[in-house]
Amino acid sequence: MADSYFPRWRVQPNAAEGRIVGTDERLAWPQMLAMGIQHVVAMFGSTVLAPLLMGFDPNLCIFMSGIGTLLFFVLVGGRVPSYLGSSFAFIGLVIAVTGYGGHGPNLNIPVALGGIIACGAVYAVIGLIVSAIGTKWIETLMPPVVTGAIVCVIGLNLAPIAVHGVSGSNFDSWMALVTVLCVGAVAVFARGMLQRLLILVGLLMAYVIYAIVTNGLGMGKPIDFAIVANAAWFGMPHFTAPVFDMRAMTLLAPIAVILVAENLGHIKAVSAMTGQNLDRYVGRAFLGDGLATMLSGFAGGTGVTTYAENIGVMAVTRIYSTLVFVIAAVIALVLGFSPKFGAVIQTIPGPVLGGVSIVVFGLIAVTGARIWVVNKVDFSDNRNLIVAAVTLVLGAGDFSLKLGGFGLGGIGTATFGAIILYALLRRKPAQGPVA
Repeated sequence: MADSYFPRWRVQPNAAEGRIVGTDERLAWPQMLAMGIQHVVAMFGSTVLAPLLMGFDPNLCIFMSGIGTLLFFVLVGGRVPSYLGSSFAFIGLVIAVTGYGGHGPNLNIPVALGGIIACGAVYAVIGLIVSAIGTKWIETLMPPVVTGAIVCVIGLNLAPIAVHGVSGSNFDSWMALVTVLCVGAVAVFARGMLQRLLILVGLLMAYVIYAIVTNGLGMGKPIDFAIVANAAWFGMPHFTAPVFDMRAMTLLAPIAVILVAENLGHIKAVSAMTGQNLDRYVGRAFLGDGLATMLSGFAGGTGVTTYAENIGVMAVTRIYSTLVFVIAAVIALVLGFSPKFGAVIQTIPGPVLGGVSIVVFGLIAVTGARIWVVNKVDFSDNRNLIVAAVTLVLGAGDFSLKLGGFGLGGIGTATFGAIILYALLRRKPAQGPVA
């Protein structure tokens, strides 16, 4: 009903016949539970992988993803179907401000948390501004050529981290390549939902191969399953308090711009799939994502964002009920209370994790290029050509810039460089392509 804050989710009895289930509809509860589990599985690979790459506690991050999703659901009035999981946009800069080595717990997490909270605060403010004046200014500042370049840069900037992480020994390098092949095989030869879970399924295949080669054949470092046996089934998540370091805050706060571009793209995609114009909820969605990021930072978790994986599930199933995401969030909360679940995650070998990282970071880079293709960005226009070229080199080369006490790493300089360069060159007449 239009006069109620939340929808009055009516049961859709014909869903089995392939009919679309709208945001304000639902299935029978057993089917809703199954769909909620599927969405948890879809976000699981990335929401576990991102914390591991930054040295965060994945158990806590899964827990906070559930909290953040519920907060988002309330703020958008249950009108926007989205799941909030750990954002990959933070990885490069979190590693930079904490000096994380790539394996085991990150001892400097509190410093990163202060920066994550600052980013969430900037993001929330942008949400309030959008609620007041609309999204036109964002779309003007960040057209597809800019957003595509920014997304592409995230993957390219992280590439050296992934490669360095699997270069410790010849065995590690070969196992990383085996992992890449496992993920690739699932992506190409699997079908249906199994194919959509290529990261998770590929990781599990590589995990089993690694265990056979090391624990079974005695090659390389074996997996220690003792931590799983000794872990309790239920227990409280381990929270961490933030430290507000100005350098970390100034480095991480600009990530809000990337999250804005990402979230806006996701909402546009959901609008196209559902046939509903969700523009009036964009400001509230930004605010919800920003507050969820701040809350996660205060608890010891990563920054969060809407997940393309879950949008993909909706595209396949044509089930857009927002209640499904409440169920998924509750399941994530339950997993967050299981130390044994966290111990299983900790047994993932470094080479396997590194191999998955190579694929994921590459997919992020290609996703940026896909934005250009889908939106038919014209690279015969020198303005678009220069913006994309400069942005990619700044990000891939990790170009850092300092202005007094303010500093930006490669992703930050690339992000602001793309926005500013496009604005400065906007009035220039289009010319032929650069030779």
